Amino acid sequence: MACHVDFKGEQLVLVAEGQTLLDASLKAGIPHYHACGGKGKCTTCRVRVLTGQEHLTPETHAEKTIRAVRHFPGNVRLACQAQVIGPDVQVQRLIKDDADRFIFLNGEQENITEVTGERRKMALFFIDIRNFTPFIEAHLPFDVIHIMRRMFSLTRNAIEQYDGRIIDTAGDGLYAVFGMETKIRKATESAVLAGLKILEDVKIFNNTYMRPYFNHNFEVGIGVHVGKVIYGNVGIGLNNNLTVMGYPVNIAARLQAATKEVNNSFVISQRAYSLLKNPPYSLDSAMLSLKGVRTEFEVQLIGKPYQYANSAAQSK
Repeated sequence: MACHVDFKGEQLVLVAEGQTLLDASLKAGIPHYHACGGKGKCTTCRVRVLTGQEHLTPETHAEKTIRAVRHFPGNVRLACQAQVIGPDVQVQRLIKDDADRFIFLNGEQENITEVTGERRKMALFFIDIRNFTPFIEAHLPFDVIHIMRRMFSLTRNAIEQYDGRIIDTAGDGLYAVFGMETKIRKATESAVLAGLKILEDVKIFNNTYMRPYFNHNFEVGIGVHVGKVIYGNVGIGLNNNLTVMGYPVNIAARLQAATKEVNNSFVISQRAYSLLKNPPYSLDSAMLSLKGVRTEFEVQLIGKPYQYANSAAQSK
């Protein structure tokens, strides 16, 4: 039975009975990469199945072998192996030109899910060091970089202990996500536990190191929110950093900034707080006016009021 397959953004292709997606696309004039000659020994012909996956033949031995090594998601198939056995199939070629070929094959990217992108619910975590600017102005460059490394190491250890992943750093702050491989409730609990550990570790660091050696105290501001985001790798061969994007990310960043406004070191959205099985004590709740949000945003304050960072020191 011949069927038409929609190659997204390209054309409808007639696939005859017993014909592979690769053979059909080549016959239709699509410049479909197939470095191994369509023998299932490479992955250059791979496609993402958008609809109708049940109307393709089962995975071949070659596909199963490659999937075991490359960890492809279930909707990625080799066009040289997959045949169509029903209607309403839509696919998308992943390697369309030489630039794509470089990204997918020469960029040393092992996680195909990160390359193709995925939408997922995650806990978004932003943290910023308070009163760091006065420290910069009063100390030598070596001391500044050294203490920055100590603070980031402290923060990274807590985040990674609870299976979080740091996405980006900027100045004296960083952004992390939780939930790459866990459900959203577990991710939210992990984000909160990591934040509370950081607050305690910073307190210890102040008492045992910063105050004795530098007569200085650090505090941090943490903002946590949850929501559905898109994650993927948009690196250009420089650092291959994962990127997580979406409206909830902006909310989490603004909650972190709002820690100054509400004078509390840990601000979590009510939506995230409601997901916690054993929520920590909330000092208070607040309704915040956040940029880009039409209505007031409800949050819980689960940190503590700032002790050392006065308003002048907090402004950066």
